[in-house]
Amino acid sequence: MIRLYCRKKEGNRELCPQCQELLAYVDGRLSHCPFGERKNTCRHCTVHCYKPEMRRRIQAVMRYAGPRMLLYHPLSAIRHLWQDLSRSPLRNE
Repeated sequence: MIRLYCRKKEGNRELCPQCQELLAYVDGRLSHCPFGERKNTCRHCTVHCYKPEMRRRIQAVMRYAGPRMLLYHPLSAIRHLWQDLSRSPLRNE
């Protein structure tokens, strides 16, 4: 999503330094996630581990790239939506 945002929204061929920083931050946060493989999507997470500034930046990326993922990476988009729905705390189990 970050690569799509940087390429289409910002018009860069390669990741710009700000997007590289955001990608490294996100990878670091996910690698230390206490939920590991059982992690739901961040929207439904009970632990918000992003700093407020980084959370704002990743939300901007997701708002832009999320709808476009269906065009550029349909399988990844469908997998993400399925994960979001199947692990939602609102879902009755």
